[in-house]
Amino acid sequence: MEKFEKLTGIAAPMPLVNIDTDMIIPKQFLKTIKRSGLGVHAFDEMRYLADGTENPDFVLNKPQYREAQILVAGDNFGCGSSREHAPWALADFGVKAVISTSFADIFYNNCFKNGMLPIVLPQEAVDVLMKDAEKGSNARMTVDLENQTVTTSDGESFAFELDPFRKHCLMNGLDDIGLTMEKVTAIDSFESQSAQSRPWV
Repeated sequence: MEKFEKLTGIAAPMPLVNIDTDMIIPKQFLKTIKRSGLGVHAFDEMRYLADGTENPDFVLNKPQYREAQILVAGDNFGCGSSREHAPWALADFGVKAVISTSFADIFYNNCFKNGMLPIVLPQEAVDVLMKDAEKGSNARMTVDLENQTVTTSDGESFAFELDPFRKHCLMNGLDDIGLTMEKVTAIDSFESQSAQSRPWV
């Protein structure tokens, strides 16, 4: 997993509330267990028309937002069924941070396991960030994980809270496997001692 320290990039405004996991990645794309390749299907039903062509009105299809790495979204982002494919799809599309007033718990937890930062801020702050995102690709937003701030293109900054352990994992690029591998020396020592004391196992 890549380290997340500081990100300056394009932010796309998605003011809809209750964007659920089926909207993020529809059920017909859940057959894979690979984390890659799902980005093309992210927001599939909003992103494409019935004939398979792109919907020009959908925000991520607009030229100024095609390279968006930050989403500024409405309340209760990631609600619905507990599919890990949702953060997989967003990450594969290129999204590294999502800002909202609230997230569904399971989606929120899954973001950290996939190197993505979900940021919770008050409605007043999200409103300011939404307006900044609406400026398009010329307005670059900065997410500073170390200092736990989000800064608009005009320099207005908002502080966000984050669990220290989750922050440590993101800044060091540690998913569940990475955390386990940090203890590899102790694991090897235990297995060696166990083999000697219980050779029958």
